[in-house]
Amino acid sequence: MNSQIINEEFLQQVELLQMLIKNNVAGQFGGGHQSKNFGSSCEFADYRDYIPGDDITKIDWNAYARFDKLYLKLYLDERRMHTRIYIDASRSMKFGKGKKDEQSVKIAATLAYLSVCSMDKVSVYVIKDKKVHDVIIGMSGKESYYSNIGKLNDIEFDGDSYISEALLPEKVGYGDGMSVIISDFLTDNNYEDAIDYLASKKRDIFCVQVLSKEELNPQARGKMHFFDSENTDKYYRKNINRDIVNAYKAALDYVQERIRGYCAARGADYLLVGDEDDLGNVFFGKLVDMGVLK
Repeated sequence: MNSQIINEEFLQQVELLQMLIKNNVAGQFGGGHQSKNFGSSCEFADYRDYIPGDDITKIDWNAYARFDKLYLKLYLDERRMHTRIYIDASRSMKFGKGKKDEQSVKIAATLAYLSVCSMDKVSVYVIKDKKVHDVIIGMSGKESYYSNIGKLNDIEFDGDSYISEALLPEKVGYGDGMSVIISDFLTDNNYEDAIDYLASKKRDIFCVQVLSKEELNPQARGKMHFFDSENTDKYYRKNINRDIVNAYKAALDYVQERIRGYCAARGADYLLVGDEDDLGNVFFGKLVDMGVLK
């Protein structure tokens, strides 16, 4: 990318967002697997509110004496959860006058921060053509986050991507955390097998579809000549009228329902994000409503 989207200002916004989530939402990122983050090791990790049925031996009675409220001590398990984030780095992620590529990187960086704050390890990859390429591997803790997250600024969006063909040969871990795929999913290439593969590995799956303003609400009218952003040999020349626009919107609805339905059938989460959407609204609003943040 040409701009340094992961900068000090952005990181301050992410820190503030995490604090708002922590203070206003019961739980942390990855609520479905958060209990796996903590075990019986002697390394203290955090507190959480006592819930009836919890092990009373882990109640902090000193905290109860001070605050008149029951808190449970959480200890860091030796087996941390591992959040794996895959970014579609194809040329189509740069389509439009908006910032699909930058929005994708921001989403990845924010999810990574929420994960390290939940004591998870984080790895970030890009999908280019038929391969997965490492960007950050095994990041753990805030210090490591701040040292490594700037590498996302160096991602180049170009060429095509084959999500399934890239992911299927990869070691993705078994039942040890969340796998996130960030893409526009506007492709004839197969992505379903990748979702099935991750589901077979007992991963928590989160598919984030990022679309530009032009893709969500096209304003093109009149005689137009469109080229496939990933294959310029494919093109479309037509007089764009209301019927064409309506047909496009129907096709886009089909694409969204296809990925949403495929995810739902396999217990995966799906989220549509526009390239101009405010991340505070996305994380503090949509993800809380979905239950991804609990």
